Amino acid sequence: MKATETLHEQGQSLWLDNITRDLLDSGTLARYIDQLSVTGLTSNPTIFDHAIKNSSAYDAAIRKKVKEGKSGEDLTRAADLFRPIWDRTRGVDGWVSLEVSPLLAHDTPSTLTAAKALHARAGRPNLLIKIPGTKEGLPAIEEAIFAGIPINVTLLFSSAQYLAAAEAFMRGIERRVAAGLQPEIESVASVFISRWDAAVKDRVPEALRNQLGIAIAKRTYKAYRALLGSPRWQRVFNAGARPQRLLWASTGTKDPGASDVLYIKSLAAPFTVNTMPEGTLKALADHGAIGEMLPADGGDCEEVLARFAGAGVDVDALASQLQDEGAKSFVNSWQELMGVIVGKSAALAKAS
Repeated sequence: MKATETLHEQGQSLWLDNITRDLLDSGTLARYIDQLSVTGLTSNPTIFDHAIKNSSAYDAAIRKKVKEGKSGEDLTRAADLFRPIWDRTRGVDGWVSLEVSPLLAHDTPSTLTAAKALHARAGRPNLLIKIPGTKEGLPAIEEAIFAGIPINVTLLFSSAQYLAAAEAFMRGIERRVAAGLQPEIESVASVFISRWDAAVKDRVPEALRNQLGIAIAKRTYKAYRALLGSPRWQRVFNAGARPQRLLWASTGTKDPGASDVLYIKSLAAPFTVNTMPEGTLKALADHGAIGEMLPADGGDCEEVLARFAGAGVDVDALASQLQDEGAKSFVNSWQELMGVIVGKSAALAKAS
């Protein structure tokens, strides 16, 4: 049994953190679904930037629709591929994520307006709209959930940021219950892992390398499990709500000297999602081995985090920094993507 299938059987969903037209046209994505237990997909502006910049597959679409592009079409095609999984699991799995413009990360009203428009335009029940868990994004998350829009909360880096996102989700669900609306609105909360280790690799002793992201994940998983067992959650669960699942994001190994499946084997946990780059997925299927399940009590996370504190790492300050840098990175990729589309459209128009 492949490690991908093992993870799936143990209750963790495997999502692909990539989308290109070639993946769709070649049948590769369909093969990943059939053979590697992939049950969902995420995307972001960086992925589309690389896909359009490094391929001619989008040239025809750019000719036809310069300003809008065709990334949304790729995601709706992917959503159709995952639709049987969504139907079979009654909406637990089979999701595809589409991001609101990262230019709106600090603009609550515009984020909510964009989320509603994207959801309506896609016309697919298994499309999650990604909203960053920034201070300004949290009210938009609550309002979007209340409006019945499935949400992927992105750019979370700590248990505190996760809990703030979970609070926004729960407020939206509680308001739906109070209003007599159906409370079964799906959501995931995406906690980024590998960027922690990349941020401190030159600041900590060798013995602490590649341990911070996993420790943060364990602390967050403890908070997640505690929330699911809380009386507050049980009340809305009894009213028909479904949990907001915890999702591990940024799980490709950044350190070339570490295992290429480091974060996958270390973050196996039931009722979570791991969204991984294509190379990591293939490495997992080829030679991956799954470790023990994450402990519900966080295991040794506080001991490990204490060692980082002793090495001068302020994880709270770093979490805020990483979230801010992540938002800026997506903005840069978005602007570069728009520039690539405009540049390609001009070149193609001139050549035609």
